Amino acid sequence: MSKISEKEKIEAAVFRRLLEHLRSNTHVQNIELMDLAGFCRNCLSKWYKSAAAELDVDLSYDEAKEEIYAMPYEEWKKKYQT
Repeated sequence: MSKISEKEKIEAAVFRRLLEHLRSNTHVQNIELMDLAGFCRNCLSKWYKSAAAELDVDLSYDEAKEEIYAMPYEEWKKKYQT
């Protein structure tokens, strides 16, 4: 296993901060993110799954969404999707 570089540590910290920001701003809907930024929480889930696959980590799309949303996606939709 290779040593994690300082750059990778910083990138990971930034990613965690982005997730925290999205989780604390649940009033911002995915469609709004997509319209304004060109990506949404579901895009992050797909990228997360893709990155796992590149490392030969078996992860389903639902598991990736749970990592991004910090709960099962269906639960998040019931609580926050308008």
